[in-house]
Amino acid sequence: MTGFPQPDLAHDLLADRRRMKRRLSVWRALAVLLALGGLLLLGGWRLGPAGLGGHLVRLSVEGTISDNRELTEAIAAAARDPLVRGMILSIDSPGGSVAGGEGLHDALASFRNDKPLVAVMRGTAASAGYMIAMPAGRIFARDSTLTGSIGVILQSFEVSELMRSLGVQAEMITSGALKGQPNPFRPLSPAGRAALEGVLGDMHAQFVAMVAAGRRMTPEQVAPLADGRVYTGRQALELKLVDAIGGEPEARAWLAAEHEIPAATPVRDLDPRGTAERVLGFSLRALVKSVVSEWLAIDGVRAVWQLPG
Repeated sequence: MTGFPQPDLAHDLLADRRRMKRRLSVWRALAVLLALGGLLLLGGWRLGPAGLGGHLVRLSVEGTISDNRELTEAIAAAARDPLVRGMILSIDSPGGSVAGGEGLHDALASFRNDKPLVAVMRGTAASAGYMIAMPAGRIFARDSTLTGSIGVILQSFEVSELMRSLGVQAEMITSGALKGQPNPFRPLSPAGRAALEGVLGDMHAQFVAMVAAGRRMTPEQVAPLADGRVYTGRQALELKLVDAIGGEPEARAWLAAEHEIPAATPVRDLDPRGTAERVLGFSLRALVKSVVSEWLAIDGVRAVWQLPG
């Protein structure tokens, strides 16, 4: 029996070896984690946000533009996000309310103060749909894109003759001669028309100023182009209302060349809509508000292009 470890001694030696192996495993795991952390840190310093998963955001503006607080807040959040390297603004819209276009224009201008913004016009980017492209550092359009329509419009209807033939008369009590104009139940007075034309003229001047600033032109240069007509993408390029013919691939190439954002950078859609709106494809509340304001109130002054009907 001599020369052989006693049973208790052999058990102790085995336990010590197991403890040493566990300690070595812990230290090895810590060394691996430290090495990975160092690589990530070095990659972040060398590549900036892209080294930490940086991406572009794509904002698709489609259909009628209305005042949208959730959207402007989402744009502001993207501007603050260190992982967002820039934005592709994809437009297919005939326009919308003047206030809605102005709010979106200002939110995008604020984004562009911090990060690159490029606009891509698709089928239609007219009126307020053109307005929101003005803050972009570069604007691309298709040859056949319908754009421009720099102007504002207020529509109402007047059915006093129809009501008279039906023997119906509408009574209206107002605090002033211009309150309640336009009104579908009585003709627009000369004073009312002059007042509304003044409102539209001021809004139109604001629109022209946005275009002049965005396109690096003077208001005098923009004015002859701002009579409400639409242009094709090719015409708009000749008039310097857009910068180039192309789509999203050309926009990605421009971001790579001018802002060193690789063409392979991932793109994530910016969508602040709620679940119901995403399912339906539109907001019922915005639709009702648009219809009411279009036909019944001064709030319906819009920057929208529409086919004559």
